Amino acid sequence: MKTNITLSLDTRRAKKDGTFPLIFRLSHQRKTTAIASGYAIPSSDWNSSNRIVKKSYKGVTSVMRLNNLLSKKKTEYIDQINILEEKDKLNFLSIKELKEHILKTTSKITFYEYTQSLIDEFTTAKRIGMKNNYSSVYRNIKRFHPYDYLRFEEINHQFLKRFEIYHFNKGTSINSLAMYLKTIRAIFNRAIKDDMVSRDAYPFENYKIRMEPTAKRAISREKIKRIMELELTPSSSLFDARNFFLLSYLMNGMSFIDMAYLRRENIVDDRIRYKRQKTGKLYDLKLTQQLSLLLDFYLTDKKPTDYIFPIINKEVVDIERQYRDIKNVLNAYNKKLKEIAKLCKIEDHLTSYVSRHSMATHLILSEVPINALSKMLGHTKLTTTQIYIKELPTNILDDYQELLKL
Repeated sequence: MKTNITLSLDTRRAKKDGTFPLIFRLSHQRKTTAIASGYAIPSSDWNSSNRIVKKSYKGVTSVMRLNNLLSKKKTEYIDQINILEEKDKLNFLSIKELKEHILKTTSKITFYEYTQSLIDEFTTAKRIGMKNNYSSVYRNIKRFHPYDYLRFEEINHQFLKRFEIYHFNKGTSINSLAMYLKTIRAIFNRAIKDDMVSRDAYPFENYKIRMEPTAKRAISREKIKRIMELELTPSSSLFDARNFFLLSYLMNGMSFIDMAYLRRENIVDDRIRYKRQKTGKLYDLKLTQQLSLLLDFYLTDKKPTDYIFPIINKEVVDIERQYRDIKNVLNAYNKKLKEIAKLCKIEDHLTSYVSRHSMATHLILSEVPINALSKMLGHTKLTTTQIYIKELPTNILDDYQELLKL
């Protein structure tokens, strides 16, 4: 192996008290660097042949325990080197990168520390939705496990079952609990990918996250037309809410937060090009004639950098404040949709999400290929799109059954 690590006494760097640092000397690709052990001893107490501290050293209560500790730490470092070699990653790392990896991995970063690092990462990237989601899970686990230290290995099957019981006793719904657990699972997957924790510690091989089917959310085309034909003037308090619902439907079920961040400059050559807030992926939509008729009202006198819809105050630049404003407008929007449902004699529970779900259901019924629908919805997995198929209304499935006639 071109890579090795040995315990040495660094006699080049004497301390003021006459001791010398004990270091782990890392050799990799003909270069060397030092990893501090945190200990320093007199040169007279160092056995250079066996690379151990002599019994004569008086700086600790037990020299044997100190030697065992140093030996254990060296073994941990060598284990990490061996793992990288097995994964065929070792030769692609510089000695600086290797040292950083070894220190990061063997420091046994806690679940809390790693989750906080992800929260910081989302904050820097201005992915406020993800930041809030992970922060919520962090606080939830802290309340359940109110200690400063939580290793990944402690979050095993038994831990998750106790976490489950804790939430059910609080009255948490199955689906709300599932959202917490999915985030914990995502944190584990990211930590494993970052080589922060071993795949052997993964607790979700045998623990299955349960979910209850949600109520059907799609409404018929006929009901969508009722909403479209509802006579409202621009001065009406329901005008924007009605338009937001229809615009989301016509823009491939665009989420409310993506609509909020749309700017005039996102419309180029009769197309809407934007980056999805949730995933950062780029999307390119055709500006259809029906969509243009609705959008024209909001595009009047707009500068390229202006937001298209009256959701975010353009004077507010703080991303956290913007996110709060969007949430407040969304809450008001959903309340107004209830009023619109009454005016249109729609008994279904109308929310912003109904627009997206209806769009998907109507395209499924129009026999749009699931791969195309998945791309239109911005899903990264087909399994997510298949949820919409599972929730097709019973009467539609009955019509399909009629096709079985001989």
